[in-house]
This record gives sequence, structure tokens and C-alpha cells, in this order.
Amino acid sequence: MYTKRLYVSGGSFYELQAVFDHVPGVVATRTGYIDAQSEEPSYDAVKSGWIKAVMGLEIAYNPKKTDISQLLDILFAVVNPYEKDGQGAAKGPMYQSGVYYVDAEDAPLVEYHMNFIVNRGRPPAATEANVTVNDPNHNKKLTRHCYAKAAPLVSFHPAEPERQQYLARHPYRKTTIDFKRLRELGILQ
Repeated sequence: MYTKRLYVSGGSFYELQAVFDHVPGVVATRTGYIDAQSEEPSYDAVKSGWIKAVMGLEIAYNPKKTDISQLLDILFAVVNPYEKDGQGAAKGPMYQSGVYYVDAEDAPLVEYHMNFIVNRGRPPAATEANVTVNDPNHNKKLTRHCYAKAAPLVSFHPAEPERQQYLARHPYRKTTIDFKRLRELGILQ
């Protein structure tokens, strides 16, 4: 089976893995360290800030069953791109929200989606035809800043075995993401 890969981050990589493991078309996920400035990053070294990296998730998916747009819709349903350096209790540059792609053909799709996310933070304006658009001349002080990063992947190092499928092994751990609500909305199976 042909699969593609996309790398995402934002808050706890445990929670992201628990979300994307239940998305139709996703065939595998691995937690790990994105764009680490070391060949052997570890959870403790990244969390402490000794090694600069972003904690994230590798998503292998079947492009005949899902696509980047659907994956990013889900990512930004559970991750707030307007929150700086993390989500909930997971704070710091290692928890930055982002999308990292491998294939050059994916760049326009990611950029298109991120453009939507960035412009979603702008206040709407009405035109003479009563059409609501993003106002290009709006007051920038009223705009929410998008902190989510979109870039080509430089490197990915899988996290340690004990960091894989963590919430599946520890189902009673408190989470920022409301999994019950995602199931009610039909986002997760």
C-alpha cells in the first residue's frame, strides 16, 4: 500500500498520537522529535531545553482514504494555532504547533491551509455587495497572531519506546484534548 507522511506538532505528542490513531486513513503514527539539533535527542533533553527540538508526531497515511487538508483540519480542531509555545499545561518552544512536510508537492497544500489559518485571525469586513471578507486594511492590534509553523521537515527522530502509544497504555491520564467530545462530533472513530 502506498503511504505518505506528514509531521505535526502542538502541545503533548501523546495526545496528538491518541487523536490521529483514530483517524480513518491513518495507517501508523510515531511520536518523536522534529528538527532536533542533535543526532540522539531524548525526551528529558528536549523537555529541559538542553536540545532544541519540537515534540511532534509522524503520521503515515493512505492518500486514497484521507488527505493533508483533512489531517490539518483535525490538527487545528485540537490545537490552537494562536497560542504561543504549546497547548494547555504543555508550554515551551518544544511544544510549538506546526506542520512539517516531506514532499515538495505537499507544500502548496500546506501553505494554502496555513494561509486560511493565518487569515482566520483577522476581523471580517463587509463589502458593498454584503459579502464578508477578511479586511486587508484592518487594525493589526485586533488581529490574533498565528504561532503555528509550516515548513519542510529537516529531521525526525522517533521518541523512546516508552513514549510511543503512551495514552493507550495510560488511559486515565488527564488530557487537554476532550476525546469524548471529538467522538461525539464524529471527528474520531
